[in-house]
Amino acid sequence: MAHILLLPVGSAGDVFPFIWLGRLLRARGHRVTMITACLFEEAARDAGIDFVGLGTKEEFESIQRDARIWKPYQATQLVFDYAGKSAARCRDAVRQIIATDEPNLMLGSLLAFGGRLAREQFGVPLVTVHLQPSVLISMYDTPVLFSEAPWISKLPRCVKRLIFSMPNPADRSAKPWIQKACVEAGIPTPRSIFKDWWHSPDGVLLLFPDWFAPPQPDWPQNLLQHSFPLEDLATERPISAELQRFLDAGEKPIVFTPGSANIQARHFFEVAFKAATQLGQRAIFVTRDLTQLPTPLPQSIAAVEYAPFSTLLPHASAFVHHGGIGTLSQGFAAGVPQLLMPMAHDQPDNENRLRRLGAGFGIVPKRFTPDRVAASLQRLTTDPTFAQAARECSERLANGPPSDALMHWLEKRLITIGQ
Repeated sequence: MAHILLLPVGSAGDVFPFIWLGRLLRARGHRVTMITACLFEEAARDAGIDFVGLGTKEEFESIQRDARIWKPYQATQLVFDYAGKSAARCRDAVRQIIATDEPNLMLGSLLAFGGRLAREQFGVPLVTVHLQPSVLISMYDTPVLFSEAPWISKLPRCVKRLIFSMPNPADRSAKPWIQKACVEAGIPTPRSIFKDWWHSPDGVLLLFPDWFAPPQPDWPQNLLQHSFPLEDLATERPISAELQRFLDAGEKPIVFTPGSANIQARHFFEVAFKAATQLGQRAIFVTRDLTQLPTPLPQSIAAVEYAPFSTLLPHASAFVHHGGIGTLSQGFAAGVPQLLMPMAHDQPDNENRLRRLGAGFGIVPKRFTPDRVAASLQRLTTDPTFAQAARECSERLANGPPSDALMHWLEKRLITIGQ
């Protein structure tokens, strides 16, 4: 039995895929420990995963309350700054584990700089886990990083190389913290986070399918592309009896959510309320902060803090959300047409790929108005081409690769690198 560390950084959409990996690894007989923000301790332990918490709930929520977290470019800087500050703390947690039970392998997200510090300082192998194709800055199929500038992805490759050779948010925001930690540990400092630490030399795991993002010639060589993880804690947190009664009481509702980490979504829900009312459609609002909702809500609109999308979305007529990769993939699995309001992070690129597949499209925040949302939902729910494309995405996911191949790939790295 091996001991494997999971090092996700971010919100529920970033952490849940690692819980999915943890379940699979435990089923193979491995011991699994997760190191991440303390907010996710209950979810990890409920899945049978050992847990080491970092920081405080207040620290994590202060980032969610920061208005910059949903603004293009500013959001990227904020996230990299947080990841850089957290790197030494995560590395120290790995060090404490090594003192009692040395791990054989680490699986870390792009922002898990603490895992890369531990790899360089202690020699524990690390596999980088990428959850979205937007982090693979290909000069061939270049991701759409900003909704307002999709033209960048269409430029000649030589021009794109020049643009992406310029200073980037990772080096500006995270590198100073990484440099300090490297100097203190006596290990080489990366010249560039983007060029040197983006992908681990030990392996890169892509948790999205090739029909969503086809492989490109300049992607890392030492990689495995699998499929969406689709973890939503449905076993531990089933739909409530009250929500099930609402679902059973009428026509399929439209489901609206701004994302698990979004506690600045008052405008989103005001638009959702007016659009659903204008259409005369039932709706479900999903948000961890119910104070964001208009009041009072009519009986035609239900509100919940959490519901597993794998159970909820098959009952929906359409799905409206921010475009995070975890939420998007649940919409694909359910085979439901999707309307996005992409703001920052991976969301603009995910919207572009959704549009390519024909299973939905997006509206940028400044154009996200009741009339436009209502018209878009009318189009999504009446034009059969969207429903057909959504069903095809669902069928592709259902026929995805077996998890045994993924586990074998990880265990091969465990054996050949870890010994």
